[in-house]
Parts: sequence; C-alpha cells; structure tokens
Amino acid sequence: MKFYRISALIERDMRKYFRSPALMMVSMVAPLFQLIILGYAFGGEIRGVKIAVVDNDHQNGARVVEQHLDAIEANAGTFRTVNYDSLSDATVDLRTGFVRAIVYIPPDYSRHLDHGDNPKLVLIEDNTDNEISAALSARLQSLVQDINTPQEVPRLPQAVSLQVVELYPYIEYIKYLLPGVIAISIFVVAMIGGGIVFIDDKSRGLHEGYLVTPVHKLELVLGLVLSGTLKGMMAGMSVAIIGGLIAGIDRIWDPVRLLYVLLVIAAGSLTMISFMFLTMVRVSDPLVPRAVFGVLNTLLFFPSGAVYPVEGFPGWLRWISWVDPLSYIVHALKNLFLKNTGFMGIYSDVAVLLSFSLFFILTCNALFKRQI
Repeated sequence: MKFYRISALIERDMRKYFRSPALMMVSMVAPLFQLIILGYAFGGEIRGVKIAVVDNDHQNGARVVEQHLDAIEANAGTFRTVNYDSLSDATVDLRTGFVRAIVYIPPDYSRHLDHGDNPKLVLIEDNTDNEISAALSARLQSLVQDINTPQEVPRLPQAVSLQVVELYPYIEYIKYLLPGVIAISIFVVAMIGGGIVFIDDKSRGLHEGYLVTPVHKLELVLGLVLSGTLKGMMAGMSVAIIGGLIAGIDRIWDPVRLLYVLLVIAAGSLTMISFMFLTMVRVSDPLVPRAVFGVLNTLLFFPSGAVYPVEGFPGWLRWISWVDPLSYIVHALKNLFLKNTGFMGIYSDVAVLLSFSLFFILTCNALFKRQI
C-alpha cells in the first residue's frame, strides 16, 4: 500500500469538490436550513385563524361578547373575526375552508343572561386540524370565564357556558397526514424526473440530439414537463387510493371525488415538475441536484402545512408557505379527503397551481439554452 497513491486520490476528489461551489454551499448551509425551518415549523403558537361571528341577538350581552373577541384579536391575536349575517352562510364558508370556526350568539342570549338562565355561546369548529381546534376552544373557554367573572358583581348570576360543536367526526392523525404524503410522492417524482434524470440526460447530450432535429426548444421543454407530469399523476393517484384505504377515508371510491383528486394531483404534478426543471435548467454538475433536493425537501414540505398548521408559523415562514406550491396541493387535498368539499374547496388552489406552472414553463423556456 502506497500512501502517495491514496493522497493522489484524495487530492483529485478534493479538487473536484472545490470546483463545485454550489455543492460546497449546500453541504454547509443545508443543516442550517433544516435547523431554522424545522425549529419554527412545529409547536408554534396558533395566531391569525380566521373565524366567523354570527350575532343573532344584537343586544348588550352580545356586544360584550364581541368586545371580548375584539380584545383577543388585538392582543393575543389567536384569531381574526369576520362578521356574518346568517349562520347558513358562515357554515358554507366553514365547510369550504374560508373560515376555521364559527362563534354563534343565539337569539335571546342577552335575555337569558339577564335572567340567569344559563345562556350559551356556540363554537362550531372545523375539527380536521386538532391543533387549531384545541387553541380556539381554549381561547373561547377563557373568554367565557372572563364574562362569568366581571369586575363588577352583577345582581343576578350569569353562568354563561360554551357549547362546542365539531363539524366533522374525529379525524385520526393518519388521515391528517395523507395529503402531505401524496404531495411528497409528487415531489419525489419531480426530484427524479425533473432533476436527476434531466441533468443526466443533459450530460449525455440527449437534449442536444433532440435540438438538431426539427424539435423546437419550447416543444422539448413541454415534452419533458408533460411526461414528468404523467409520472407524477400515476404516483400521486396510487398513493392517494392506497393511502386512503389504509387511513380509512370514507367513500374513497366516490368517482366525483376521485375526479377532483386527479385534478389537484395533475395541477400539482405539472407545477412541481416545471418548478424542478426551472431549478435545474442551467445546472450541469450531476452532483448539484442530489445535494439541493435535501434542502428543497425541507424548504417546501414542512412549511406546506402538511404536519402542522400554517397558523402556528412565524410571519417569515408564512411567506414561504404562501409561495410554496406544496401548500396549495396539501390544502386542496385536505379539503377533499377530510371535508369532502367538492370543487368549491379546491378551485382557488388549482388556479394558483396552474398560474405557477405557466410562469415556471415560460421562464424555463427563456433560460433553456444549448450547450454546444
């Protein structure tokens, strides 16, 4: 065994490493990304949850409740209130995910309060997210306690109680995780098809071979993106159906729901494949995608709300969630699997995903260039 041979191999490998600044940066920065993202993506205080307030009483007692709600919104910031005129309108928005809970003040609430007849406030909550449900219930219980212990002792006992109504049956955590698992399966296909295979084909000169034929640059980009989209749809639908059976999703074979699931997965696959192509469009070093994907996995998956509600994130992480395509995939699939909302619960997410896809494809076409 000759040490100079070993040292020559070490020198060659280190030279190759130092010639790839991107790989060096990723290897040093990736752990910090994981520390920051994971450190703030779990266990944060729930803030800014959008809830509906329906006041069918309009008397002094109801105004006191609304003042307490405003105080919580201004100080603790657990929720943001939106006033509704009818309970039915608020329930529709609750089912489609535009609000996360309803505080209902029933008629004659103030009269029962004045007579000490055990008046009730009603909290109707979207219990598909246990963290948000627990935070809202605790905050409303605190509000009720504050109303029952005013600074001035009333002449009659008030004893307001809170009635909590859960809109859906109990949601097991495996069901809650299913949309995130489907999203990560699409990401893996995009990582392989839109990243690793793309770079390997480029290094072998396959793209140059295509471009010496009558195939145009945009046609090449669209062909690669759409083929990756089909792979993502196959993987996503397989995981959706098999995972749905394992998790015990009700009516998993409903054809209308499956059609909507396919629509979301198709839009999500198109977005993630085109995003991955855009990320790798100017990369030629085959080591870079293998290093970058660990960072992208952390940066995209955990801020998506797949494992912890976005309302528990700090402000800067919410901005990442807002521009993260996986967030819209997860949100739409949660509406379909956990709430069965139908098209009303997914159309905005699909529209955002398709807008992302158009931007990524056009930008990728603009940046794509021949190597020789």
